[in-house]
Amino acid sequence: MKRYIILLLSVISVCLLQAQRVRVAAPKQVTVGEEFQVEYIVYTQDVRRFQLGRLSNGLEKVFGPATSSQSNYQFIDGHASSSSSVSFTYVFIATKKGNVNIGPAHIFVNDQELASTPVKIVAVNGPTNAGHYDLHNDQRTASLKVSSNDLFIKVIANKTTVYEQEPVLLTYKVYTTKNLRQLIGKMPDLVGFHVQEVDLPQQKTFHKERIGKRLYNCVTWSQYVMYPQMTGTLNVPPLTFHGIIQESNNFNPFEAFGIDGGSTNIKKDIVAPGLAIKVLSLPNRPADFSGGVGHFNLSAQLNKKEVKAGNPVTIRVVVSGAGNLKLIKKPIIQIPKEFEAYDVKVTDKTQLTTKGAEGNMVYDQVVIPHQEGLVAIPPVKFCYYDLAQKKYVTLQTSPLELKVSRGDGISKDILTVDLPNEDILPLKQGDGPVDKVGDYFFGSIVYFVILILLLGAGGVLSFYYRDRFAHRVDMVLKRGKNANRIASSRLHAAELLMLKNKNLDFYDEVLKTLWGYASDKLNLPVELLSRDNISEQFSKIKVPYDVIEKYISAIDECEFERYAPGDEKGNMKRTLDTALKAIADMEEAVKKLKPSKKKTLNFFLFLICMSAFSLQLSAQIKTDVDKLYQKGNYKQAVKGYENLLKQGESADLYYNLGNSYYRLDNIPYAVLSYERALRLAPSDEDIRFNLQLAQSKTIDNLTPEPEMFFVTWYKALVNFMSVDNWAILSLVCLFISLLALVIYLFIEIDFLRKLSKVVLPLFFFFFIINSFFAIQQVSELDSESHGIIMTPSAVVRKMPDPKSDEAFILHEGSKVRITDNSMSQWTEIKLSDGRQGWIKAENVEAI
Repeated sequence: MKRYIILLLSVISVCLLQAQRVRVAAPKQVTVGEEFQVEYIVYTQDVRRFQLGRLSNGLEKVFGPATSSQSNYQFIDGHASSSSSVSFTYVFIATKKGNVNIGPAHIFVNDQELASTPVKIVAVNGPTNAGHYDLHNDQRTASLKVSSNDLFIKVIANKTTVYEQEPVLLTYKVYTTKNLRQLIGKMPDLVGFHVQEVDLPQQKTFHKERIGKRLYNCVTWSQYVMYPQMTGTLNVPPLTFHGIIQESNNFNPFEAFGIDGGSTNIKKDIVAPGLAIKVLSLPNRPADFSGGVGHFNLSAQLNKKEVKAGNPVTIRVVVSGAGNLKLIKKPIIQIPKEFEAYDVKVTDKTQLTTKGAEGNMVYDQVVIPHQEGLVAIPPVKFCYYDLAQKKYVTLQTSPLELKVSRGDGISKDILTVDLPNEDILPLKQGDGPVDKVGDYFFGSIVYFVILILLLGAGGVLSFYYRDRFAHRVDMVLKRGKNANRIASSRLHAAELLMLKNKNLDFYDEVLKTLWGYASDKLNLPVELLSRDNISEQFSKIKVPYDVIEKYISAIDECEFERYAPGDEKGNMKRTLDTALKAIADMEEAVKKLKPSKKKTLNFFLFLICMSAFSLQLSAQIKTDVDKLYQKGNYKQAVKGYENLLKQGESADLYYNLGNSYYRLDNIPYAVLSYERALRLAPSDEDIRFNLQLAQSKTIDNLTPEPEMFFVTWYKALVNFMSVDNWAILSLVCLFISLLALVIYLFIEIDFLRKLSKVVLPLFFFFFIINSFFAIQQVSELDSESHGIIMTPSAVVRKMPDPKSDEAFILHEGSKVRITDNSMSQWTEIKLSDGRQGWIKAENVEAI
């Protein structure tokens, strides 16, 4: 009997587990000849295949499946979590009276197969008998209760009078006071418009909005960008949405397991009204009109300034801005007759926004020069209609000059100039060091303590004295660290004395606490302390004057209250509170003055003990975000890594963030993230590889100014190791040189003395060189002299004035050197090829 009970409980557990992952929403009774809906909800995003169960006789499928998915990502109290579901909706019709069934649906999730519960429905003719539940009639009656004031859709166009090809943003906005479960509606083909749908989040987030005296749940359901292709009045017809509203008849605690508890699905058709758009014809079009309407910039460049005859070179023309970028004609590139030209390659780097298509259209034309000499490629022209200025504007690039030298007689295949089809390197998983730029072991208090100890050991020529000095320093540090704990213990003892009404003992204990805390913090004997001495010593370590005054006042008050008449208990309570406040304020002020001690040379165990909890928590959260990336949820991974970076910066987090942006094809943010990772780990080859791959996808070909080979070698040597590794190596070299000095002075063996004479100056020289490399790298890392262009295009002008002449145009992802950022709206920049100018500050972000 016991075995059967266990088996029964196992079956129930499996069923509940499956019910938690697959839920079926279906009516229990329908009317013959009328449509009804069945919805399967799978609580995961990893559905590989969905197979509907077998339909019984008398049941026909009318529509389906209509699939929709929802996902939710949360980052609360340092913990990342996500949930998701996929819905499969079908519409059926019962063709005869009686019981109709739908067999269990089979859902394949990864390598697991799930089965839903079967659906059993009763089909009846016409109205049902009294005493039976008629869901269809209940839906029809309930739908009458859902009025147009309870659920409606507004159709909003940002413009109703536009020019031909001018983008119009069409928004469908839903307002409801009911529990809207589902809404289906498809935009019909519009006559006279080129339509593109704006990508909105699949998970709809409602917000409150008041209309008149009623408060509605409101959400932007869909948006479309329409480009009118003809003039006159163009109509957007009314659109019917099919909605389902869920109303619960009573509370159902088993609803999460797929057990119906009496909720009613109400069908409601909502008609979104149509509207008319008046389209004006453009003025007389110039012969070279490109068809572009909006606001655009134009640039042209060569991927090489010098080339051998017979070798390919790429002419790149970029049209950037916002408008109907996808519908413009290709700019005409006039190729000199001594060039062999190939077809133009078009790269679309635009994204659909509420302004229309925004970004860059890149046109690459490969040509092969066959005649040597200095060849000039004529300017490229682009004519468009500017909506802001209400006129045609013709843009023109500067002529391009190409130096063609004598060839070797071998023509290179143009296919070989394409970049290899490489992919970025994978994530950095596991625990990574968390640190901030500028928070180094090099230059920290611990670094200087070790440095002074080593130099002091050489100065006194006594290794034993060095050990004693180090031990004494450690005791001083320990004494100052425990000062607050000892003071708290003494004040607790004073509080017990107060409760026992031992007023003289109470005041003596409080005075000992105040004088003892100052003695421990300042590392001075109590007998040497005075009010002036305390004030002077705390001022030397830059404790605020008002905090010192409060501390001295607490001592004075304690001594005064000891002999003051009146309420003894009241006096003791006030004195105790004053002492507690004075010590707490002093402790807080001293803590703020202490520099970071996160990295050490010989105290790695101390570092692990202090940061073990934070590293464990960070690793746990980072693992969760890494899983989001591996599942392809790159947008959620971006949010997760950015939240982790708020807690502390690290090269691994910036690297993974760059990977996420790269997968989203957000190249400028990928480049920025990789650059920030490289600042923290300049010798990391994975970061350099991914950065170079991301930079290869940028538009501008910025050729650095040539530099001498030894300068390149020197930079590579400085960046061979991180700042702290250079600092640690320098201290190791100093220790070896001082050890050699001790051997030279105290060891009588000739071989060792001769060896130490060589080792001492050599390693002291290495100590100086390593320290210099660390200083050089810190100077470079702490500088914010570089930035990344973050906007699709940015006009660089000769002066910080919007009316100044245009110097050149840069595009997203390009790296620049910031030479002057003293102005609020303008920044002076310089490129690696020597060009410089002024750019709007909002277009560039410092690395």
